[in-house]
Amino acid sequence: MKILVINAGSSSLKYQLYDMTDESVLAKGLVERIGMDSSILTHKPTGKEEVTEVSDILEHTTAMRKVLEKLVDKTHGVLNSIDEIDAVGHRVVHGGEAFKSSALITGEVKSEIRRLFDLAPLHNPPSMMGISAAEANLPNVPHTVVFDTAFHQTMPEKAYLYAIPKVLYKKHKVRRYGFHGTSHAYVSKTAAEFLQRPIEDLKIITCHIGNGASLTAVKDGISVDTSMGMTPLEGLIMGTRSGDLDPAIVPYVMNKEELTMNEVNSMLNKHSGLLAISGSSSDMRDITDGWEAGKPNETLAFEMYEYRLRKYIGAYAAAMNGVDVIVFTAGVGENSAIVREAVCQNLTYLGVEIDKELNKVRSGDPRRISTPNSKVEVLVVPTNEELMIARDTLRIVQESKG
Repeated sequence: MKILVINAGSSSLKYQLYDMTDESVLAKGLVERIGMDSSILTHKPTGKEEVTEVSDILEHTTAMRKVLEKLVDKTHGVLNSIDEIDAVGHRVVHGGEAFKSSALITGEVKSEIRRLFDLAPLHNPPSMMGISAAEANLPNVPHTVVFDTAFHQTMPEKAYLYAIPKVLYKKHKVRRYGFHGTSHAYVSKTAAEFLQRPIEDLKIITCHIGNGASLTAVKDGISVDTSMGMTPLEGLIMGTRSGDLDPAIVPYVMNKEELTMNEVNSMLNKHSGLLAISGSSSDMRDITDGWEAGKPNETLAFEMYEYRLRKYIGAYAAAMNGVDVIVFTAGVGENSAIVREAVCQNLTYLGVEIDKELNKVRSGDPRRISTPNSKVEVLVVPTNEELMIARDTLRIVQESKG
């Protein structure tokens, strides 16, 4: 079965085409600047030369058509016909409480995704544009949707409710949802497979740390707590997001600086985090370079980032009454040996001991960076959300056929 995985943004459309007989990637690419002047389509067929095309692409349906044209192109294509595509899997950020797992797309499912626009105004509307564009171009194949929030629907009430009037939850569904669930699910499962241990017997803390970042406590194979909340703003310090802060700061700053709600929301999401502390960059590579050079602002940013990350690991070890495995993944987690070492050298109370030489090794495969004496396995597991979406799509399509 060949499955096309789509991840649509407001002005972009990412795609990967999988052959699920061996889970190989046949092609992948990205359409950027949709609706702007000079849209860019970058197409990377496996085993062939990458191609870039600049043209005017005004909306997602045209972008999808351009992608399909590249997939069947005589020179750069990997298919003889689009009829070889058996299913399409879509990523949607917010599934609310309605979706505890991935789903086959129906009219009812689309209506529910639209109903959730208020909870994810920056993410769900572009996802719906991607779904509509793909259905218009591929109307005769099943389409599925995989939600970033679904993995966290196993959290108990004590973890997902906020200590505010419960009427706000009942009327408006104000609660912790968590995000990056597709990644947390993939790396926790992959970690258990790597260790050749049943995931049901493990207490795992997965650290998805990139420009956006979250931790999840995975106990017995399910999410029992996660650091992001009703929105992706809560939790860790991130590239441009503040993470946790006293909620009273919001009205205080609005009053003192005469800011609107939109302005303070923009401040917390786009102008805070590492960018605000360092005053120079939201990129951890720049922050670590500055830290190593002894620059005070970058040093403070690095120390605050590591401290918050380490606090959450300690909290989740307490929440699960122990931890067997700590997994680092995503851009920073997979690539920054400095961040991993800084965090782990302050977790010795848990029995964590990493091998500094193993920690420096770069690899695209899951690997252990802890010593044989470490009481906690510490792993680096490259995330693969697209493959997780393809696997879920395959399962759903097969189940729908009986």
